[in-house]
Amino acid sequence: MLSSAPSLEDLVFEDLMLLGKMIPLLLSEPVSDHGRQKEATMSRNLSRYALIFLLLALSGLIFLLRNIRSVESWNCHTVSTIHQLQSRIQSSLISSNLPKFHHNHTFCSQLGQMPSPEDELEERYLLDTIAWPGHVPRAATTALPLSSDPSHSLFTILPTQGGRQWHVGDVLEVLVQMHDFHGRPKRHGGDFLLARLHSPELGAGVAGKVLDHHNGFYSALFPLLWVGTALVEVSMVHSSEAVAVLQRLREERSDRVFFQSLFRLGSMSETTVCNMCLPPHQPLCNYTDLSTGEPWYCYKPKMLSCDTRINHAKGGYLKHLISNKEALLFQSGVNLKVPVHSSGRESITVLPPRIDKAEREGSSGKSETAQLETSGYYYKDVWRPLSGVALRQFNDSSAVTQCLKDKVINIYGDSTARQWFEYLIAFVPELKEFNLHSPKNVGPFMAVDSTHNILLKYRCHGPPIRFSTVLSSQMRYVSNELDALVGGPDTVVVLSVWAHFSTFPLEVYIRRLRHIRQAVVRLLDRAPGTLVVIRTANLQALDQDVSLYNSDWYSLQLDQVLRTMFNGLDVLLVDAWQMTLAHHFPHALHPRPTIIKNMVDLLLSYICHQSPKS
Repeated sequence: MLSSAPSLEDLVFEDLMLLGKMIPLLLSEPVSDHGRQKEATMSRNLSRYALIFLLLALSGLIFLLRNIRSVESWNCHTVSTIHQLQSRIQSSLISSNLPKFHHNHTFCSQLGQMPSPEDELEERYLLDTIAWPGHVPRAATTALPLSSDPSHSLFTILPTQGGRQWHVGDVLEVLVQMHDFHGRPKRHGGDFLLARLHSPELGAGVAGKVLDHHNGFYSALFPLLWVGTALVEVSMVHSSEAVAVLQRLREERSDRVFFQSLFRLGSMSETTVCNMCLPPHQPLCNYTDLSTGEPWYCYKPKMLSCDTRINHAKGGYLKHLISNKEALLFQSGVNLKVPVHSSGRESITVLPPRIDKAEREGSSGKSETAQLETSGYYYKDVWRPLSGVALRQFNDSSAVTQCLKDKVINIYGDSTARQWFEYLIAFVPELKEFNLHSPKNVGPFMAVDSTHNILLKYRCHGPPIRFSTVLSSQMRYVSNELDALVGGPDTVVVLSVWAHFSTFPLEVYIRRLRHIRQAVVRLLDRAPGTLVVIRTANLQALDQDVSLYNSDWYSLQLDQVLRTMFNGLDVLLVDAWQMTLAHHFPHALHPRPTIIKNMVDLLLSYICHQSPKS
């Protein structure tokens, strides 16, 4: 409903009253200082001109008052058109006129329903678990010469005990020492390093585990899983000084990606800024979810009511968030995802497993590689899980059809989950996409194979979602969608919720996952046969701008929270983090088709597993 406003007749009457009060003041002659005759003459002339001006204005207002009824009958469409033009201009300038954000991370993280004491305890535990080492003093974060320099840093392959050879089943250890731009050894930790062991000629690769010793030294540990050459690769994603900048942005500037919504009533429309937390310096529309308590707000339109909101969209990215000195810490090819070189050899030759070692591992049931939390590795570009089911290669569409027969597959999440939907409908001709007239890349989407009774669906998760434009009626929270499922042995649920939470404090992501986890528990309680598969975060290409919004460091911490919160539940993981780190393809937010095929093959192996892998 439009708010009531004073009529035009009332406004004119108020203007007449105001003029009546002003005329005596303007007609009175000002007293000239020091009795100067010249100034007194000028004042009298000005008073006469003011009287003429006021008489003309009064005549115009009287004419307007007499014709007030015809003025008020102006076509509403004309007024609306003018307002629409104003709204479009406002929308184009919306990023430059954003309100000043309150630099207080609790303002955002504490919105929503009050957590229980148990939830607060879990939150503190999670934050302590992923606390990043190597605190850097604020004054030192902008000093490039004192920051970590990968070109001056080195790694060394450590020999085995007694100088023995390396065999399959052993663990390779690499020692990394970081130096600054002056070539001096770093004395604290906190650098974000990645490590990979690979063999290009074999199409083999495995992710390494990096340990921070908090003194400038790091260890990279690799399980040796194939016979042949193995090449060590260590890279610095961010220096500890750059990580300190990213930490500050996450806690203080969760508005660096902003959103907007279009409000429309008839031919009138307005666009306003939206976010999970907004400075309340003007009226807000509260779109907090009634079921979960997940908060979401938009600034209230000036002319329209809150219930006229029709869509949600990414507004843009704020610029100039860091100083020029801080920007030097995010230079591609200098200190952003740059390799660290070896002080000697870069590769080793791996021999077949020792007989005595294989017998010991067979009897104990545990190997040293299991302690590295390695989920799998590539060999001939095929992912080989190290636990759970054996991966089956679904190279024929008929095999996929038989696997999915009589199944309903529900995919919820971001665009990395949408890739699985797109892969399946492109690979399986029998899956015909049903035209829901949804926006491209947004959804919701649905594909059907009526012959084999297969239903495949995709829906994006609720805000914050950075898609171009999503209808408000299609914005659904994953937990609410899960509560609406019947579930059962023929139901598959795929979840991928991570990429759009990188700009918010971790408490926001923890709260969202808690609601999803509670819904998963309810689903498994009422339908124990339901298969729930969670896709983890993955690495991506980085430059300076992407780092400030979607850095791999943000993704790593979200990934760690995700794994911990769903640990112990009857759900299965597709380890996208290790699957993108171990592969030789360049990192990308949307991994290449070869990696997607391995992910989907693992999903299908979960759905149609024949026997657990020993």
